[in-house]
Amino acid sequence: MTTCRILVQKGQISPDQRANLEAQLTDFSATKLGSPAKIQWREIATGSGYTATKPSTTSVVVLTADAPLEQPVRVALLHELVDFWTKGAGCSIDEITAVIGDPVPA
Repeated sequence: MTTCRILVQKGQISPDQRANLEAQLTDFSATKLGSPAKIQWREIATGSGYTATKPSTTSVVVLTADAPLEQPVRVALLHELVDFWTKGAGCSIDEITAVIGDPVPA
């Protein structure tokens, strides 16, 4: 199972955008990482996150893969993730922090 954790400010992602992004994450996880996605959204209260003294519009997207990834593979996957996220969320590349981490040892 690929764990997908998303942190955004409340109201930043519309319900339609959320459904579209979840579908893309589900497909990405299955086709690129070879496992189903377990998606967890966390919305922080409006006005609780700031960037440069303005309410934050950043999405934090953290995936944990089932198996270790070689760095060139991770880089290519991150480019793909950022591409579909910026399009689906209607944000710029400066408004996403993305991570695809290796599994945590037990």
